[in-house]
Amino acid sequence: MILIPAIDLKDGKCVRLRQGVMQDDTIFSDNPLQVAQRWVDAGARRLHMVDLNGAFAGRPINAEPVRQIADAFPDLPIQVGGGIRDAETVEAYLDAGVQWCILGTKAVREPHFVSEICLEFPGHIIVGLDSKDGKVAVEGWSKLSRHDVIDMAQHFENDGVAAIVYTDISRDGMLEGVNVEATSELANAVRIPVIASGGITSIEDVRALCQAGTENIIGAITGRAIYEGTLDLAEGQRLADALSQG
Repeated sequence: MILIPAIDLKDGKCVRLRQGVMQDDTIFSDNPLQVAQRWVDAGARRLHMVDLNGAFAGRPINAEPVRQIADAFPDLPIQVGGGIRDAETVEAYLDAGVQWCILGTKAVREPHFVSEICLEFPGHIIVGLDSKDGKVAVEGWSKLSRHDVIDMAQHFENDGVAAIVYTDISRDGMLEGVNVEATSELANAVRIPVIASGGITSIEDVRALCQAGTENIIGAITGRAIYEGTLDLAEGQRLADALSQG
């Protein structure tokens, strides 16, 4: 399992939100490129980037910092989400050097779009399922849908998505610990990789995910914890490597 640092972009700055609330943000840096360099130096093997303004606007707003980071680190796989609602945006990001585009609201609102985009860009599409009490949230987590997380994940698996990013939004940015049980339940219900997100706070969360009893959890996105120092990225990755080998 790899630890994936999150770089969340709002107004060109690197921030973290609490439970997806745009007004409840903490600015960590005015320079996303420097932040990316910090995580690369710490041994990051992949980056998770989110255009927060884009998620609410429904179109890319912070694409330029994403392009700068992809250009600066051409060998670093990057996954990006937020405001990706059409094939043109996917193509632009892939052309810029991004490896995977993450679909969120669009995937839930228009599931047929996922099968079409997976055919057009095979291996490059991830779906982000953000959940509260087992139901999928949409539109920057501002609304809850009627859809069950596992049902939707299985549907998108059949469409050919490369992975599912699963976020328990009740824990995201709260430093309360990851929801291992719900993440494992989802990972055991599908064959494609699952990337855990939301609430990863400490080295013990890394240990718990690695020992969850499923090899399908291939990554864990971490944000506030590595910015505020409750989790050391390099130390966490060493533990994950040791447990996966053991």
